[in-house]
Amino acid sequence: DPLRLLALGTDASFYRLTPKLAVKVRETAEVVRVVRACAARGLPVTFRAAGTSLSGQAVTDSVLVILAGGFRDRQVLEGGARVRLGPGVIGAEANALLAPYGRKLGPDPASIGACMVGGIAANNASGMCCGTAQNSYQTLESAVVVLADGTRLDTADPASRDAFRATHPELLHGLAALRDEVRADAALAERIRRKYRIKNTTGYSLNAFVDFDDPFDVLLHLLVGSEGTLAFLAELTFRTVEEQAHKASALVLYPDIEHAARAVQRLDRQVVAAAELMDRASLRAVDGRPGMPEGLSALGPEACALLVEVRAASGAALPAAVDAAVARLAGVPTLGPVVFTAEKAAADRLWDIRKGLFPAVGAARRIGTTVIIEDVAFPMEHLAAGTVELQRAFARHGYAEGIIFGHALDGNLHFVFTQDFGHPAEVARYQAFLDDVCAMVAGRFDGSLKAEHGTGRNMAPFVELEWGAAAYRVMRRVKALLDPRGLLNPGVVLDDDPQAHLKHLKPLPPADALVDQCIECGFCEPKCPSRGLTATPRQRITVTRELARLRATGADPARLARLSADFRYWGEETCATDGLCATACPVGI
Repeated sequence: DPLRLLALGTDASFYRLTPKLAVKVRETAEVVRVVRACAARGLPVTFRAAGTSLSGQAVTDSVLVILAGGFRDRQVLEGGARVRLGPGVIGAEANALLAPYGRKLGPDPASIGACMVGGIAANNASGMCCGTAQNSYQTLESAVVVLADGTRLDTADPASRDAFRATHPELLHGLAALRDEVRADAALAERIRRKYRIKNTTGYSLNAFVDFDDPFDVLLHLLVGSEGTLAFLAELTFRTVEEQAHKASALVLYPDIEHAARAVQRLDRQVVAAAELMDRASLRAVDGRPGMPEGLSALGPEACALLVEVRAASGAALPAAVDAAVARLAGVPTLGPVVFTAEKAAADRLWDIRKGLFPAVGAARRIGTTVIIEDVAFPMEHLAAGTVELQRAFARHGYAEGIIFGHALDGNLHFVFTQDFGHPAEVARYQAFLDDVCAMVAGRFDGSLKAEHGTGRNMAPFVELEWGAAAYRVMRRVKALLDPRGLLNPGVVLDDDPQAHLKHLKPLPPADALVDQCIECGFCEPKCPSRGLTATPRQRITVTRELARLRATGADPARLARLSADFRYWGEETCATDGLCATACPVGI
């Protein structure tokens, strides 16, 4: 029915496609049936976990397969050293399961309270503290997968691997041949190694060809970060990492971005767990908000901050960890003393600065505009220059509200700005800005156009620009081997249409003073008591916006009548009105 197709079709990105069919699956056998049915009819199919993805990788105008309440199996193995999870397990739930063992998942994305394990692996999620050593690619040990023809493969099961060798010899031989070709091309192999020294989720995980010999291991790691374009991840086994529970944090202020970058270059993950960079515009965005430190407004126009965290396995070991971090930071001029606090409430107030950046821009945006968060990565030696160039790009293209922050230890920067997609001139401005940024990041600095948010639709046309023709040809051959008919999530990761990222842009028509604040991130959904019965808050807002658009334009009276009638039960009468959604809303709805 039109209401649920519209509501279920939304994700956290700024793209909108409405599926023709939405199928809720709860077990692997159902996925096999759906994939085979779609293959028999030549129908494209897209898989959806939590829909918190930011780059358009979870929307489709064909068949949308949604994890709906199932795929939540979980098993702790070897005293917490490993964990086996269904793709429908929320990341924070997995960490709660592992907490008694002093362990956690390696990836720590900001959306971990809402995103699901399947999406974490499919997007090669990382986060603030995991860097490149503990991301999904590095910590995934095995998986049960469903390929484009409906074949089920368990990469950890010898019998399943033997059966797959018998039925799919060409695929395995093709992967082995690609492995050998990549390694024989010394320049390409070295480029791949160099590109993955920093965070990179642009295109397919070509490091699989230089890191692994066994075609099954190559296949498994190609699926990490493939965003549902190569296979469905039906079960995942991860190696876990130690959770160091004792922490101390410091907000260190610098006169400018160059000094902050120099300080970051003196740090590494042996000394600190996180070093979050925030430019002057970032600090200005949260100045005056409740709980923020005094004095932010008095900082100079070029000031910059690092929010640094150290961790230790015990309280007794924490002071030495703090001393080591202070020693590393010494020698770079600051705007005040470097003072760490281990007091939880004080540290939480510091981290509220970082957490408040995205909401600050989102809540202040003009009605009808979209808040966009992009992420890039620079080689560490170019971090300062890259940050300055991003600031200049904002100024050149008129994005005065833009802010820059990020995981500086990895050279990974996020930049947030607001965009109106309702007018052709504004779309053209966005296009010019993105072209400028891509040329700078990929061309001038040889960085990553996508560091951790996945390629999606937004960067699919720019993959060859970043990687070059030789690597792009390898990616095309990977797609042809695993999805020869191109039915799995077309238009995502790879797209030869240079204008693809400017199509299917999501409208956000004015609807209600409360509704207009929503950025459709999906963080509210796990909190909603009626999510398994009818709708989530995000889905209700999506429909509310469409109702407002139809009323304002008078475009389709029959559709308006149908949606209005269905929404009474689906949207209003089954809302628990308990406000639990508000506890997770990043823009304070």
